[in-house]
Parts: sequence; structure tokens; C-alpha cells
Amino acid sequence: MESVVEFVNGIIWSKALIFLCLAAGLFFSVRTRFMQLRGFFEMCRLTVQGEKSEAGVSSFQALAMSMAGRMGIGNIAGVATAIAFGGPGAIFWMWVMGFLGASTSYVECTLAQIYKTKDAEGRYRGGPAYYIEKAMGLKWYALAFAMATIVAAGFLMPGVQANAIADSFINACRGTALCGPLDGQVMGLETVQALKLGIGVVVAVLLGVVIFGGVKRIANFAEVVVPFMAAAFILMALTIMIINYDRVPDMFRTVFSSAFGAHAAFGAMMGLAVEWGVKRGIYANEAGQGTGPHAAAASEVSHPAKQGYVQAFAIYFDTMMVCTATAFLILAAGTYNVYSPVPGGEPVFAGLAGVAEGAGYAQAAVETVLPGWGSAFVAIAIFFFAFTTIMAYYYMAETNLSYINHNRKRPLTVLVLRLGILGMVIFGAFHNAKLAWALGDIGVGLMAWLNIIAILIVQKPALLALRDYERQKKLGIDPIFDPDALGIKNADFWRQRKLEPSRSE
Repeated sequence: MESVVEFVNGIIWSKALIFLCLAAGLFFSVRTRFMQLRGFFEMCRLTVQGEKSEAGVSSFQALAMSMAGRMGIGNIAGVATAIAFGGPGAIFWMWVMGFLGASTSYVECTLAQIYKTKDAEGRYRGGPAYYIEKAMGLKWYALAFAMATIVAAGFLMPGVQANAIADSFINACRGTALCGPLDGQVMGLETVQALKLGIGVVVAVLLGVVIFGGVKRIANFAEVVVPFMAAAFILMALTIMIINYDRVPDMFRTVFSSAFGAHAAFGAMMGLAVEWGVKRGIYANEAGQGTGPHAAAASEVSHPAKQGYVQAFAIYFDTMMVCTATAFLILAAGTYNVYSPVPGGEPVFAGLAGVAEGAGYAQAAVETVLPGWGSAFVAIAIFFFAFTTIMAYYYMAETNLSYINHNRKRPLTVLVLRLGILGMVIFGAFHNAKLAWALGDIGVGLMAWLNIIAILIVQKPALLALRDYERQKKLGIDPIFDPDALGIKNADFWRQRKLEPSRSE
């Protein structure tokens, strides 16, 4: 099975997808006249504003929900893996992907707002499946994305997050009385598997409490947890950099020189640095993947571009702050390995013997500051990062299930989805980590291929909305969206909303 999964993964994550992601980000940056630079302060302002309603959540809650999906294990283990296989230069290309990806996120999330609708319970629903059908008129394409997202977000990707929670917990308690002997003996391995299974069950139970409460509970939970966990993790990274201040200048030189093949040790890895930086950058910030638009569509705003700005800011926060925090704490502490690009070759850099690539790098880094507690701190951070991501995955899968059900209320299908994702959490917790990552990569890649091609085709309404928003701002008014004035068709929700005040008069 693993060989088949790796083969499929290799096809989906070919260099063509990496080029497509970079090219799309550059194209949208030019088309939006680099709104991610021009509109930075507007992004910050809109992030803390917005209104709630019975149908929708606030802009900040929508941001928190999308950040819950973005800030997962990719922000810790994914960054460490990029360093291991692409060298420190991979971090620079993650930054590039984050900068360019902000414009991509604006386009896809604004489209989600333009073409959102209400489901049978009066809640806002939207995302790539909705704008593919309404803007492109290709229902089969929309169904393909919806099915791919249900499979990916509901069944493939949660296993990666659950596996990381279990592995980080085992690393944290390794050698303690709780875990017992973990030296490879039969008893130790059986204990590890039992613990992983138990962790999977606990995570599944906690997840069930949240997702059975619906989108409002998901939004309220994310609004509280996401900012707190991100701030704590960034603070720890800054602490490690301050302690290792003498290594910081060399760390920056290493990142930039190896990114362009100029570093003596990592020079031969430039191609891998680009590949792994972009690949893990997409996995971490999800720009173009089509996940962010689901949460973006749920917000209550007066103009679609508002949530586009907010979601562009989400990419900055995720990549430039959280992913960078992970990279810096690992590089500053020197707790990482870089594998040879030649199969079977000697490691290019070996700073952490006996630890596989992944969250263990970050745990070892924090251990240098908090001996005996560092691994536990990272394990707790990973739990919150991964748990909120699984929670967001469920919301994405449910939204696409709602699309397939034509926004009608079908409780049995929702129950099957909920039980399915809970089962995959338990399965992923104790299964092979390599297989879990490969399955997760397939899910991310499938969604990225389908969504990026779609937004390249249907970008125009998002660009019209941006120009309209900027025009109204210059006039000193709070922008209101009128799709008819912009010649945007099939924006049924906004057209109906425009008529509502006159009906009540």
C-alpha cells in the first residue's frame, strides 16, 4: 500500500504543481497590483472589525477558523521536514510562497464571499465548489472539487495531525514511568502503540464535543484558542533566539546563501530548497489550496473584498510569524539534520543524532531552554495546532457535503461524515507516520490542482471587487457590494441582499 501511495504522491506533487503555485502567486500579485503590500494596514484594520449575525460569523472568527486550518502540524513538523530535505534555504522559499500566496488567498476568499449562499439552516456556505459552479458553470468540476475535499479533509489529512499529536506526546514522555521502557523491546513497543491508540481516542472524543456543536461552536473555540497558542509559540521562539543571540547572524546568512545555492555545505541543494520550501509552504499556509475560502464565506461583511483582505493577512501571520518562529528556534538551537540529496549519502549537516525529521527537532530545540519541559511544551503546542486544524478540516468537509446535498438538511450524511473523521483520527494516531504524511500530501495536492486552475480562470470578479472596494474607500464611505453595478452574474446572495431593505420599507 505504501508504495502505491508514494507513487500517486509523486505524480500529484510533481514539479508542475510547484511551478503552478509559484506562478499563480506571482500572477495574482501583479494583477492585484501587489495588494498584499499596498493594503497591509487595511488588512490589519479589517481583521479586528466585522459583524456577526445568525447566518454568519465575524471577520475575526472567520480568520480564526481559517487559521485553525492553516496552523497545523505543517507549522512545526512540516517546517522541520523542509529543513531536513531542502536545507535551511527552504525557509526562504517558504517566505516567498507566503508573500505571493497572500494575493492568491485574496482572490480565492473574495470569490468565496461573492458566490456564497445559505444552507437549509440559514447559515452561510461557500468555497471553491460554489464559485466553480456559479462562475464557471461547470457543475461536474464543482462536484469533483467537493468530492476531493470531502475525501482529503474528512479522511486523508486528519490522520497527519492525529499522528503528530501522538508522536509528540510519546517524545515528551519518553523514558518516564508513564511510557515505560521504549528502547525497542517488545514491551516498550506495545506500550507505545497502546498509548497512541489511547491518545487517538481522547482526541476523537474532544473533537466530537466540538464538531457536534456546529459551526458556531467551531468559530467560538477557534476565536479563543488560535491567538493564544500562536502567541505562546512565537514567544518561545523569540526566547530561544535571544538565548542563542550569537548564532542569529550566521543563521540568517545560512538561510539566504543556501536558498540561492551559494552556501558551501548546502549549495548543491538549491533545487530541493525551492521544492520543499514551496511544498511545505503550501501545506502550512494553504494559499491556493482551496481550504481558506470555506471559512471566509462564513463571515458577515458588507463587501466581499473585506474578507479577502483579512484572509490575505492570515497568510502573512501563518508563514511570516508562526512558520518562521519554528524555523528560527530550530536553526538558532542547531537541533536539526539535513539529509544528503544523494540516496545513501552522508548527512550534509548532523546536529541531532538519533531523531527523525519532524516535531522532534522543535522539541529538542525547546529542551535547550527548558530541560525536561521543552518536549512537553511543544507537545502541548502541537496538540492545539493539530486539534484546531482537524476541527477546521471537518468544517471544510461538511461545507462540501452541504454543496453535494444542494444545501438541504440531510442529518444522516452529516453523521456519517462526523463518525468517519473521528475514526480516521483514531486510525491516524497509531498508524505509520510516513504513510499518514503521504496521504495528507495527496489530499493537499488534489485540492490545490483543482482550485488553482479554477481561480486562474474565474479571477475577474475578485479583481473587480478589489477595484470597487478601493474606489469606495477613496470616497470616504464604508464599501457596500453591488454585483449588478460591476456586471458580476450569479452572485445571488448579494443581489437578494440588495433588495431586502426596499422590501421592508
